[in-house]
Amino acid sequence: MLIAKIQFAPWDKFYNFSLGGLDLAIGNYVIVDTELGTELGKIVSIISAPSNNIVNGKEEEREIKPIIRKATYDDVARLPSAEKKEEVLKNCQDLILRQGLSMKLVDVHFSFEGNRMNFAFIAEGRVDFRELVKELAAQFNVNIRLTQIGTRDEAKITGDCGPCGKELCCKGVLKEFSSITSEMAEAQQVVNRGSERISGMCGRLMCCLAYEYEGYKDLASKLPPIGTKVNVDGVRGVVVGQHILKQVVDVKVPAEKSDERDTIIPVDINRKKK
Repeated sequence: MLIAKIQFAPWDKFYNFSLGGLDLAIGNYVIVDTELGTELGKIVSIISAPSNNIVNGKEEEREIKPIIRKATYDDVARLPSAEKKEEVLKNCQDLILRQGLSMKLVDVHFSFEGNRMNFAFIAEGRVDFRELVKELAAQFNVNIRLTQIGTRDEAKITGDCGPCGKELCCKGVLKEFSSITSEMAEAQQVVNRGSERISGMCGRLMCCLAYEYEGYKDLASKLPPIGTKVNVDGVRGVVVGQHILKQVVDVKVPAEKSDERDTIIPVDINRKKK
C-alpha cells in the first residue's frame, strides 16, 4: 500500500494518508478528511507500507484514511489571498503587543473550510495566550489555535541564502529536520571556527553538517586516535593531531636532549601503500 505524507502548513508535522489508487505525485495538492474537517494539503513524500496500520515500522494509532481527491485550481483559489493573510497577521500582532505577550508571530494557516485559523509563533518559554485566543475568536468568528514552533521552522518559512550562497536547505531540499549535534561538527573538525560560522540563520547548527558526517567518520576510523604511540622511521612518537581529509596525522617525537624541543612530524598514513 502506498502512503502519502501530507503537510498542511510549512511548519506543521506530516500526516499519513493512503493514496487509495489515485495517480498522485510528490508536490501535488490534495483534499483529505481530518478529525477537524476537510483540509487541503501538499504531498511531501510517498512511501510503501506493508499494511494499513504499519508505517515506517511503527503501528499507527488510528486507521490511515484515504485521500479524497487531487485538489483543483478552484480548490487552491479558495484559500485567502496574501493580502488577507497579511491583514490577519497584523491584527493578531496588534493584540499581542496590546497584551504584552513575549512571543513572535511567524505565520497563520487557514483551514480549507474557512472555519479555523492556526497561528504559528516562537517564544523563549511557555506563553499564557488564553486571552489572545478569546479576542481572536471574537474578532474573526472562527476557531483559533496557536502553535509554538522552533527557530528552525521559522527559517524554513521565511527562507534566505546560506553562507554557501544558495537557498537554505530547510527551505528548498529538506523535507524533515534531522538532529544536528556538536559531535558532527567535531568529527568534521570545524568546531574551532566558532559557533557563528557553523550556525545557520536560525541560530542552530547548520543542517548541512549531517551531509558528510558519515564520510568523515569513515575516514577518521582509518587514522590512529590521538594519544596512540607509533613508530615513524624507527623513532617512537605519539599522535597529537589529525587531518582527516588529508589522511595525515601529526606525530610528536621527543627531543633527544633536554635543551631541545620536541618535534612534530606530519605522517601520511597511506605513504606505505603508494
